[in-house]
Amino acid sequence: MSVARVTEISAISKKSFDDAVEVGVERAAQTLRNVSSAWVKEQRVIVENGKVAAYQVNLMVTFVLEG
Repeated sequence: MSVARVTEISAISKKSFDDAVEVGVERAAQTLRNVSSAWVKEQRVIVENGKVAAYQVNLMVTFVLEG
């Protein structure tokens, strides 16, 4: 039997939404042990001077608790 916790994080990339997801998951895995999944809660773009400057995602990251 296992118990998991879900935490929300935000990640930004200048490349794409996919890259922002990868950046967010990789960063979460540096701090949280046993990351098992993530889903995209929100996507948005940051606009500067009428052009897309960056891609932002809010992720719900699931990690299994130890013990």
